[in-house]
Amino acid sequence: MTRLLVINPGSTSTKFGVFDKDIPVFTKTIRHGDELTALPELSDQKDMREALICEALTQTEIPLSSMDAIVGRGGLLHPLQGGVYEVNEAMLEDLQSCRYGRHASNLGGIIAYGIAKPLKLKAYIADPVIVDEMEPLARFSGWPAIERKSVFHALNQKAVARRYAKEQKRHYENLNLIVAHLGGGISVGAHQQGRVIDVNNALSGDGPFSAERTGGLPFLDVIELAFSGHYNQAAIEKQFIGKGGLIAYLGTGDAIAIDRRIEEGDEKAKIVMEAMAYQIAKEIGAAATVLKGKIDAIILTGGLAYDPYLIEWISKRVSFISPVTIYPGEDELSALADTVGKALSGELPVNRYEQEDPP
Repeated sequence: MTRLLVINPGSTSTKFGVFDKDIPVFTKTIRHGDELTALPELSDQKDMREALICEALTQTEIPLSSMDAIVGRGGLLHPLQGGVYEVNEAMLEDLQSCRYGRHASNLGGIIAYGIAKPLKLKAYIADPVIVDEMEPLARFSGWPAIERKSVFHALNQKAVARRYAKEQKRHYENLNLIVAHLGGGISVGAHQQGRVIDVNNALSGDGPFSAERTGGLPFLDVIELAFSGHYNQAAIEKQFIGKGGLIAYLGTGDAIAIDRRIEEGDEKAKIVMEAMAYQIAKEIGAAATVLKGKIDAIILTGGLAYDPYLIEWISKRVSFISPVTIYPGEDELSALADTVGKALSGELPVNRYEQEDPP
């Protein structure tokens, strides 16, 4: 039986677990607070997060020596087909340099490799956030110098899509689905017969605002803000990705705390949350046009799918399109374990990552 240590670094947490094949033996989520504020660069967070993982495993008396491989969440790399990739020096260089973007998921492969190397094990990633199956029409932005890119919650979107197909006793490759991942970032994907043919770039400013990101903004206003002299590039990026969305409006991205404020009669909290639901519903409606109205189901997933207000407001606006199914939370650890386990048993290929030439 294959034993895997699976690691999923997020913007405010580190989730990890030990799996025997696809069965969880131990899982844990470490929530991060002020310690990340003191370590703003991803490279500075690697040792801290890795030490916390190893300490937790030591406390549970699960030896690292019992692992057969280490698995990390895939980060921002150049566009790839979905599947399993071994972490190599080329991938590490692209993840560490943030050549294709800065995101906590970059640490997945880095930490997995850091733990695996002294144990003489291999490290892997699977279905990274840059899985690219977009149709040519979806790539046009309106300006030739900028192409729309596929950056989304590929792992969880595909995991819940396959889960829905299995429950319906159908094949993912025979279904048309709209999957909305609702979390620190929000991505809405149009899944056509096993391929995500269009999806908003949840990292760089496409789509709805989220707990901590602004989503799409009026670009002339952004240009004016950028040249106002009040921000440098790093500061304005942090404002849009990390301090935007619910945090910007309400001072917190904690949906539980916001719901409490709504229940106590806070009208501002209510209208901001409803506005986020409104924007998510609009994005789902847009995805419905991509699939020409032929949709088997709308799936809402991610941490914010636990929020009853948000789910009710979204469902009321989109249920006329297709039935709505809710899979709250994230199934990314299990999806990583299952996918890499299949590759190690020979059911799926293990791909080699190659760097692209600089443009």
